[in-house]
Amino acid sequence: MTQGIWAVWYDLSNDESKREKYLGWFHGQHLPGLLSRSGFAWAAHYRIVGGGARMDKIHDRLARPDDPELGAGTQFLALVGATSPHVFFEPKIIDLELELSPEARDMLALRRESRTCFFTEEARVTGPESGSRSNDLAPAPAIQMGSFRTKTVADEFDLAAWYAQYRLPAMSRMPGCVATRKLVSLAGWAKHSILYEFTSLEARDRNFQGHESLALDETVWTNKIIGYTIHAPGSPSVGYRLWPEVKETERTNPN
Repeated sequence: MTQGIWAVWYDLSNDESKREKYLGWFHGQHLPGLLSRSGFAWAAHYRIVGGGARMDKIHDRLARPDDPELGAGTQFLALVGATSPHVFFEPKIIDLELELSPEARDMLALRRESRTCFFTEEARVTGPESGSRSNDLAPAPAIQMGSFRTKTVADEFDLAAWYAQYRLPAMSRMPGCVATRKLVSLAGWAKHSILYEFTSLEARDRNFQGHESLALDETVWTNKIIGYTIHAPGSPSVGYRLWPEVKETERTNPN
């Protein structure tokens, strides 16, 4: 099991040729290179897309940080898993990026509005589709990832109870769910994160959107949660996996 997750949200240039060159390098060289490092267990790259009309309504209700220096990228999400979150700091992986080749630095310079956070796993539940996970351990073909803080310390006690009593047990039973990981950060703007994994975007839309949209109902607990959380730009991020390429065994979606 991996305990550390390095997350980077970012945008890319609208120049299609530059995008294709970057993605070819990132998938073909950079991510495989990271996996050769000791302690690095998996890597995955996601294209962020809209989460649907009901998710848009939730997005509109969420508070956002008033920090112009916080990267506001919402197009792509890179995730790297490690055996421990300290793997990313022995030495600091951000410092090692400064020692990359000129080509690699040029590729990383194509990122815009980048935002980085390092997390450790607080809790995990497996869903009914956990058996669909491929042997490379990367998160599932479709994800939803929220990153946020609470408005007060007192709110965190309620948040912890909500995850333990309500959301995580619900995800363990939800059709189409592969796993759910609750995360807390070591470094980065967000203090909390939640990573939902699904067999496909279609399975998420069919099975999870209705559950998530309970946040708009003032009579349920989830509505209280969105009232006291402050989400990073674009959070929650909904996306599909670009790399590793989705295998045929992962494409099966009975739900």
